[in-house]
Amino acid sequence: MVNSVQKQLVRFILVCSVLVPALLNAAPKSPAEIFGFNPGDDYKLASYEQMETYYRQLAAESDRVELREIGESALGRTLFLLTISSPENLANQDRYKSISAQLARARVAGDEADQLAVEGKAVVWIDGGLHATEVAHAQMTSQLAHRVATEESAEMRHIRDNVIFLLMPVMNPDGLEIVRKWYDRQLGTPFEQSRPPELYHHYVGHDNNRDFFMNNMPESKAVAKVIYNEWYPQIVYNQHQSSPGYARIVIPPYSDPVNPIIHPGVTTGLNEVGSAMGNRFALEGMAGAISDVGFSMWWNGGMRTVPYFHNMIGILTETGHDSASPRFYDPKIFPRTIAYRANPSAIGQLPDEDEEEEFTGVPPARVLYPDPYRGGESHFSEPVAFMITGSIAVLRAAADSRLKWLTNINRMGHDSIAAGASGTRFYVIPGEQRHSDEARNMINVLIEGGIEIEVAESAFRIGDQRYPEGTYVINAAQAFRPYIVDLLEKQTYPDTRLDPNEKPKAPYDIAGWTLPMQMGVEVDHIASDIDADLTRVQGLVGPPEGTITGGARFGYALSHATNSSIKAVNALLAENEIVYWTDEASRSGGNSLEAGAFVIESGSDTESRVEYLAAELGVNFIGLGSQPTDSMSRLRLPRVGMYKSYVAFMDEGWSRWLLEEYGFAPTSLQDEDIQSGDLSQFDAIILPHPDGSAAFKDNVQKILTGHAPGSMPEQFTGGLGLQGAFALQQFVSNGGTVVTFGDASNFAIEQFGLPIRNAVQGASRENFSIPGSLIKASVDTDDPLAYGMPSEVAINFVNGAAYDVLGQHGCVADLLNQRHCSEVTRGGRPIQEHEPVSRFDSIVNFAGEDLLMSGWAQGTEHIATKTAMARVPHGEGDVILFGFRPQFRGQPRGTYKLIFNALHASSID
Repeated sequence: MVNSVQKQLVRFILVCSVLVPALLNAAPKSPAEIFGFNPGDDYKLASYEQMETYYRQLAAESDRVELREIGESALGRTLFLLTISSPENLANQDRYKSISAQLARARVAGDEADQLAVEGKAVVWIDGGLHATEVAHAQMTSQLAHRVATEESAEMRHIRDNVIFLLMPVMNPDGLEIVRKWYDRQLGTPFEQSRPPELYHHYVGHDNNRDFFMNNMPESKAVAKVIYNEWYPQIVYNQHQSSPGYARIVIPPYSDPVNPIIHPGVTTGLNEVGSAMGNRFALEGMAGAISDVGFSMWWNGGMRTVPYFHNMIGILTETGHDSASPRFYDPKIFPRTIAYRANPSAIGQLPDEDEEEEFTGVPPARVLYPDPYRGGESHFSEPVAFMITGSIAVLRAAADSRLKWLTNINRMGHDSIAAGASGTRFYVIPGEQRHSDEARNMINVLIEGGIEIEVAESAFRIGDQRYPEGTYVINAAQAFRPYIVDLLEKQTYPDTRLDPNEKPKAPYDIAGWTLPMQMGVEVDHIASDIDADLTRVQGLVGPPEGTITGGARFGYALSHATNSSIKAVNALLAENEIVYWTDEASRSGGNSLEAGAFVIESGSDTESRVEYLAAELGVNFIGLGSQPTDSMSRLRLPRVGMYKSYVAFMDEGWSRWLLEEYGFAPTSLQDEDIQSGDLSQFDAIILPHPDGSAAFKDNVQKILTGHAPGSMPEQFTGGLGLQGAFALQQFVSNGGTVVTFGDASNFAIEQFGLPIRNAVQGASRENFSIPGSLIKASVDTDDPLAYGMPSEVAINFVNGAAYDVLGQHGCVADLLNQRHCSEVTRGGRPIQEHEPVSRFDSIVNFAGEDLLMSGWAQGTEHIATKTAMARVPHGEGDVILFGFRPQFRGQPRGTYKLIFNALHASSID
């Protein structure tokens, strides 16, 4: 009996000795085993919950994968980062992270740098994309992670041994779920290929790839921390899925121009990686890889462009077939020839007549399109395969040239330091200035981007200029100098025409973004040395504790100059505190108060609330012994409605984000809410700029008619319609305020019959084009809508408007089309000209000369001195027209108060 038990025990031990190691070494489960289908199967999209389950399991089952949480999305979903490499590399990743940082920041040189480059590993970032309607990239990352972690080929071992692979599988999990749920609901219906009737990022939609220097969104902040303050990857690869229809994938090299601040080693390195990608596609028989089709290397602010200014290789690919449903690409409608253009809006269009050549069914091979796509039936597995293949090509290029990438980023960093020793050597930012809060915000933008900043521990002088304690100093001699220069100095976009007789080529995205101009921050450029007691700033900069001075028997005064004052006032109004703004300049005790200063009456809890806000926001309150003036207007917390179209405008999301940040609590109003709701409950209604879908003849149509019947489920079609337009007009006529941004102003002018015209509406691009630049404007600071504003500002002008007086008898001198009133006749006689009478107030006017501050502009003479922001009385109310977007992408902090003042003014009885 004992012997039998002993034998069974021995047998059990022997079986365990074989099975346990086998189980421990079993291959991790594939995505298909978790999802129930393969990534890339037609009609199938995995949920974020399924993906999270898979990535957690992969990290648990593989010693080649580490999973960590790096932040939360705008709606609170966890953001994950996978680190994939050999077990030995993961065990020593702190060392490799330190090597990467030392080399990227050029803290080492010579033999020491060479030794670290030999010891170090290439660091490569690849992500699952930002734009949720481009569905393949977030789906393919699970398969990519599994392949790199488990494949036992010589190539993959080579990659794991030489590369630290940072994989962010999903950058926009909120959008993934919005798009997935919409697609699943519409699957099998006529609307299967439609887009959701809401932004696929809660606040910014497609602009989530325009937020990578401001880092307004939590996803951007999380990514910036990893890339520019932790790992410093030599290569950053951002996936997208919007190639021209005649190609399969857009790869580097990109189009001109190249921002001259970018090190040429970045450009040539990028081209080298692009060549490696193209070569792999060619050898694997994957036709359709094309280069130079519109994406330039000028603009800063995108996921792949910000790395350029950090001496990193930034890659964007645009893969075709952005749907989980099969498609057919008919070669008969492919362009007869492929013209390489600087304007991405022209990608895939048929060429002009003088560009055409005999059509053969497939575009001819070109140097930058060596293996043209031949069209045909396409399945979801194809974009997934292209993305995985492109990713493996990048990882292989990094592994093959590990030493070069590590050496190059160090050499480029040293070149940047050397360049900072001449010209502007220091950027000095006084801590105390008119927009001191935005000065701190700008400092934090730079710190989040990896810039090293110092602060003065005591006052110092540079020549005759005295700078107080708390002044910030940025030494230009640092490795990421290109980022400093690009954000703090003006942009001058180059003329890219080969022939001056050609039509001007507009920039890709925007051309100018200089932060001190947009944010209203004073920055001194210093070419000499500085003798000051400086300490390195650690972490982000918070506000200093605000002061409260004087007795407050009557209450407190608060300057209108800072944006932070608006947060403080709205917090007080939300607690039912009594708040006014002064209608005239006044004095109280020994203090001068400008017109528009906020006055808070003392109540039972006012003192404690003021003390809290002074400490939290860094705002300064002045105690008032008596009422400073009889001329004051009482404010309420404005009741704000925000039009939210089913076309989904990014401008709506940015506006909503901004108002929530500053305590306005807007209510979203969709078409049916405006058409049938009681609008009298609101003080102001905002109509955001109608961006979004390009499937409309003009932007006004997006508001008025919305999605066409049959293009979406019925409840999401129709727009505001005449009924909604009439309801808004009645709202204004009855005393309400409508605030319009950008092209929404054209809607209000047309639908309300306002006595004002957009002087550049319908202008040809040859005569007038400002697709994204900073333009100089003057401000009527005596008007309540401009309280707290300086007399001159930079406005962020993106294909905006300039307002003028409506002419007599519909006759307007039209400089853009060379038509004049004297040429118009009635009954054979010239119509007699009369000086038109203005029936609106100009709050902001374009400058009379030297309008372009930063970027690129064509035809600025057509907007000189014209109105950029107007108040147009209509019935008992007002329409506030912005010919620009004062909150564009959360960047122009210097024009925020124009919005805030319009809203506060709407609450005054």
